[in-house]
Amino acid sequence: MTADRSVLVASDLDRTLIYSTAALALGMPDPQAPRLLCVEVHESKPLSYLTEDAAAQLRELAAETVFVPTTTRTRKQYQRIRLLGDTTPAYAICANGGHLLVDGVTDLDWHDGVRRRVADACAPLAEIRAYFTATTDLSWVRKHRVAEDLFAYLVIERERMPRDWLERFTEWAGERGWTVSLQGRKVYAVPKPLTKSAAVREVARRTGATLTLAAGDSLLDADLLLAADRGWRPGHGELADTAWTAPHVEALTERGVAAGEEIVRRFRATAAAHTAPRINAPRINGEPAALPDPA
Repeated sequence: MTADRSVLVASDLDRTLIYSTAALALGMPDPQAPRLLCVEVHESKPLSYLTEDAAAQLRELAAETVFVPTTTRTRKQYQRIRLLGDTTPAYAICANGGHLLVDGVTDLDWHDGVRRRVADACAPLAEIRAYFTATTDLSWVRKHRVAEDLFAYLVIERERMPRDWLERFTEWAGERGWTVSLQGRKVYAVPKPLTKSAAVREVARRTGATLTLAAGDSLLDADLLLAADRGWRPGHGELADTAWTAPHVEALTERGVAAGEEIVRRFRATAAAHTAPRINAPRINGEPAALPDPA
């Protein structure tokens, strides 16, 4: 089946569609546990999973719509994932919008434009890294990381993190044009102009999509959900913990890997409802016929 270019589906990956071993515990009790498919292996170790049913539904979704994996992962981290087997999505968004991949290759014009916008609006990355160095210690921070020379994050022992550190850092970074997000064991600092939504809008422009659907679980997904025509968030994650909502965003009750499966179902059902009237509408000489106004 050829993808319907009128529907664009942009979904976050980690803890939205795919789940690490630790994140699987958010899901259903063991007696009800579904069969899982591993979609990411690194250094011979399985890392990420989704249910077998979600994997089958996702392949159908990719055939029916313009499916765009949309992640904060770096390109290297993203390319470890095999969501669609050996098939490479026509578009993917990495580094929270810093890289737009077209058939797996970075669009350099897009990337250069992002870097200019960040440089014009935000304090430099070096200043953020200096704050990390000055205010954290090895008792609760396991790693300092820089992603694609665009943003920084910490891998932490969450239960040991000083209670007020995140609040202080969020305020300090916000004054300098940066967004802070706590996701599992990672604290991200991302320039405010570096957004998933901007990259998704660009894909919609290129494909001519008239309906955009989205899903995500973290603060870094909020702009993506707000930019979509319809969105879903799982019953876990940063957005659920803060009761974040919007009129066109549905908060699911499902958690963990079960939420990922339900999100794919919602994507497919909504896309089908959008395309069905155009497919089934009466046509005259190959063009849609005007329908009478309802009585």
